[in-house]
Amino acid sequence: MRTIVLAVLPLCIPAAAFAQAGTCAGMSLGPLASLNGFVPFPSTNLWNTDISNAPVDPNSANLINYIGASVTLHPDFGQGLYDGQTMGIPYQIEAGTQPLVPVKFTAYGSESDPGPMPIPANALIEGYPAPGDGDRHLLVLDQGSCWLFELYQAHLVNGVWYAGSAAIWDMTINAQRPYTWTSADAAGLPVFVGLVRYDEVAAGAINHAVRFTVPTTQEAFTPPASHWASSVTDSNAPPMGMRMRLKASFDMSGFSPANQVILTALQKYGMILADNGSAIYITGMPDSHWNNNDLHALTSIAASNFDVVLMDPLYTPSNVPTGPSPEIASFTANPTTVSAGQPVTLSWSVTGAIYNIVSPQVGPVRGASAVVMPTATTKYGLFSTNQYGRKIAEVTVTVQ
Repeated sequence: MRTIVLAVLPLCIPAAAFAQAGTCAGMSLGPLASLNGFVPFPSTNLWNTDISNAPVDPNSANLINYIGASVTLHPDFGQGLYDGQTMGIPYQIEAGTQPLVPVKFTAYGSESDPGPMPIPANALIEGYPAPGDGDRHLLVLDQGSCWLFELYQAHLVNGVWYAGSAAIWDMTINAQRPYTWTSADAAGLPVFVGLVRYDEVAAGAINHAVRFTVPTTQEAFTPPASHWASSVTDSNAPPMGMRMRLKASFDMSGFSPANQVILTALQKYGMILADNGSAIYITGMPDSHWNNNDLHALTSIAASNFDVVLMDPLYTPSNVPTGPSPEIASFTANPTTVSAGQPVTLSWSVTGAIYNIVSPQVGPVRGASAVVMPTATTKYGLFSTNQYGRKIAEVTVTVQ
């Protein structure tokens, strides 16, 4: 986590803002590209919900005091380098033609979504050009299929991608990780959707909640989070998923137009606790257009200027929801024996799944079939996941 201190380029809000709604297919391509108004997940998603009139949590004051009422807001993003690293979490938008590659896991493989994933060899890793030993997030949005691929502790070694954990998100639905599962973020949340992005600020509106961190969290989570990363049981410690909202009475008139866009989002959508880190650091993307001195003005805002929005439900180890995992009625290959490079149709029948992944070669899928062309005997796995867990079915295609 870093504090922004220098300014290079001014940030100007154009007179005409982008449309406030867009499509995945309308996103631009490339590193740090504009989404052109597209907001991941439906408007009903908790990330995109207007909470400006939501009730305050009865324990709000104690939660704020636990963090530190005088602790100030910090933008953990900006322009240029700090200790040789870019400031913020990068992302890239790839076309549907980007080749899929496998991902190997080094830590949380059982709670990760398997590859393949459309990760280019030159993908930006958090902290580039010198990622170092930090979180090393790697985020890819697929323009063609509207899936979001996120890796934590990403490394490319001898042409192979490794990650501590990974999650795949369907940006067209209200996606969720299984309860108690991590993602590429400690709270089991998507990282990308909570970033403060330059294209949004330049357009004049951020239409979602913002990701933030605190040093110590509770062994608990509240939606949209699904995972805790703590053994602290103090009820005054903030749980993952906790949402803080800038008070409506806060006077933002003295801030720049760019900062007012950020502050308005913090009043309308709030900020969602996603990870352990520095106190009330909000996460954004690195961009050469940020004005670091201007962003630094946000550090005048204290935690006491926020309320905690009502947390209901709040899950602890004693009351985590349970229920049935998806049911896979069938997973078949036709034919099951082929010559190298010949087409095979994989078909499945699943109920109760939020999303399905076929590994290797296929990736996340919608529908009930996919065509593969194996060049060697291959065991295919169908990974069907919902909020309660995952079921896996396998079928082998023999290549003669």
